[in-house]
Amino acid sequence: MSVVLLVRHGQASFGAEDYDRLSPLGEEQSRLLGSSLDARGVRPEVVVRGSMRRHRQTTSAAVAGAGWDVDVVEDAAWDEFDHLTTLTGTLASDGFGGLSYDEQVSRVEASIDRWASGRHDDEYRESFPTFQARVSEAVARLLTGLGPKETAVVFTSGGPVSWVAASLVDGGVPAWARLSRVVVNSGVTKVLSGRRGTSLVSFNDHAHLEPGPDLITYR
Repeated sequence: MSVVLLVRHGQASFGAEDYDRLSPLGEEQSRLLGSSLDARGVRPEVVVRGSMRRHRQTTSAAVAGAGWDVDVVEDAAWDEFDHLTTLTGTLASDGFGGLSYDEQVSRVEASIDRWASGRHDDEYRESFPTFQARVSEAVARLLTGLGPKETAVVFTSGGPVSWVAASLVDGGVPAWARLSRVVVNSGVTKVLSGRRGTSLVSFNDHAHLEPGPDLITYR
């Protein structure tokens, strides 16, 4: 039985000009995750990360916290969708334009729903079906190279994590939309693969951040 742990990156810089970097809290979340995985005896044979800076920073902090001596493989197929172009539904983005935090969140969620609806695919650099295929291919590629008793840890984003979870329970786009809104920064989703196929075992585990409500973030 192969084990895949999908990790959402630590808190990034939501609302800032450059979202793609961890906040100080995101760095702490990632270190705590690494320490927790080490305490649980997780010793991965394979570590994969997306190509975004927040993926690299999360991986570095978690690997250091866990004390793992393992090569890290970069696979851009684990990258998040392009949230900037998705915000407007066009190839141009005007950013948040001084919106409040709640307004920013509402705008993001409405824009993502529009992107995932399938009614405007030609307006995006990457349509939702293309995103789905990219992530599904990344999973298949990872499992093909993973031994029957090996563990892989993948550092990625909430979108890919949620699509893997939704697809494994046959939930489709509606499940993806709901799950993607509640993925905790540095949360861990566990997938098992063996003779009976690939199954979702747990979603969004963030026990390493508890009891510390100030450590739990979603953006």
